[in-house]
Amino acid sequence: MASTEPWLLENGTVKRLTKEARHGHGHSRTAHGMSSTSLRRKSDISLVSKVPCSTLRNFLANLQEVILGTKLAILFIAIPFAIAAQYLGFARPWVFSLSLIGLMPLAERVSFLTEQLAFYTGPTVGGLLNATCGNATELIIAIFALMENKIDVVKYSLLGSILSNLLLVLGTSLLCGGIANLSSEQKFDRKQADVNTALLLLGLLCHTLPLMYRYAANGSTTADALSTATLNLSRASCIVMLVAYFAYLIFQLYTHRQFFEAEEEETEDDMDVSEEEKPVIGFWSGLIWLIGMTAVISLLSEYLVDTIEEASTSWGISVSFISIIVLPIVGNAAEHAGAIIFAFKNKLDITLGVALGSATQISIFVVPMSVIVSWIIGIKMDLDFNLLETGCLALTIIATAFTLQDGTSHYLKGVVLLLCYFVIGASFFVSVSPIAPDSNASSIEGLSFEK
Repeated sequence: MASTEPWLLENGTVKRLTKEARHGHGHSRTAHGMSSTSLRRKSDISLVSKVPCSTLRNFLANLQEVILGTKLAILFIAIPFAIAAQYLGFARPWVFSLSLIGLMPLAERVSFLTEQLAFYTGPTVGGLLNATCGNATELIIAIFALMENKIDVVKYSLLGSILSNLLLVLGTSLLCGGIANLSSEQKFDRKQADVNTALLLLGLLCHTLPLMYRYAANGSTTADALSTATLNLSRASCIVMLVAYFAYLIFQLYTHRQFFEAEEEETEDDMDVSEEEKPVIGFWSGLIWLIGMTAVISLLSEYLVDTIEEASTSWGISVSFISIIVLPIVGNAAEHAGAIIFAFKNKLDITLGVALGSATQISIFVVPMSVIVSWIIGIKMDLDFNLLETGCLALTIIATAFTLQDGTSHYLKGVVLLLCYFVIGASFFVSVSPIAPDSNASSIEGLSFEK
């Protein structure tokens, strides 16, 4: 079969992909999808193609592409070990660690499967699917933490994801890219950076208002009235953020799609287009695998939430440090590695698309969705982070905005962002913020965040 033709294997038969489907997919790829390709491994299905049974042949081909088609395939072994550790009553820190490791390849595979489905759904639906599933792991962990009434864990983990993307991932990428390209100045398109920065500032405003309101109203109203007003303000702010997120999707996928197509055109020169523009599994197979992967992520997320406090006690590290620093680093390792690899290749548009795009999505979609879901299930989660968390978020967004203001980059900017991340990590390492039994009871006295 010609290498330049896009083929796919579905139900044991070989079919040709239409030109329209190729064109639609080409415009639906996101920075996250292109970043994750750097961790994929080419699969040789010559041996599988000799299997006589078409159903078995299709299953083995999909299994090879989905499970073995990533450089992180070895980490899949942590998933059965995590399940066994849970049911055999192993020490809770072991369950936590194995579950965390098992989430690493799953997050990368979800990105792969959504990109495969985007071949068949067209550019708009495919882009929406990529945007929705881009941070599925964080959202699932947040939902399970809410079901366990661990509101602080939700806030800490989502805040940590934003800080990790803006400081750790972006800082490491700018540092590595600057060192690898000392002879030439690294440049990037500011259009996407400006859009994401504006949305991050909107999210910061919505995060800051409940805290400022609590300070302003302290002493002038009762504790119950203040708590209710803060909760209502937070829910209203979440609705505003969701409206902004849907406007952002329309902007990205429909009205100003050209802003986001430039990235792909720049990368096609050094990518194997014949491999990148053809699906390797069929639509229904990809959908089934995506549902299965999501179910496994849900299971491991439940294990994480159930064991995080025991792991914190056993390791002598606060829950806030584990949630803000450890979870985002390990859970998004695959995505982060892809962003750094493209920075080495002097393709900062993709790197910024991954780092800023993830931070934006968490800030104005995952966080407000968590508040709305908690509202639906009857749990009182608000946006009232304490002064340390809100201050770190504000200074992080400001530092990132100043770093990207001129459209150029060098390694010193990466060093500065990384040092900011280390200082913030140190502040949470020495901070002791235990999770109180009743996460719904806000301590207004002394303006404490402990719940």
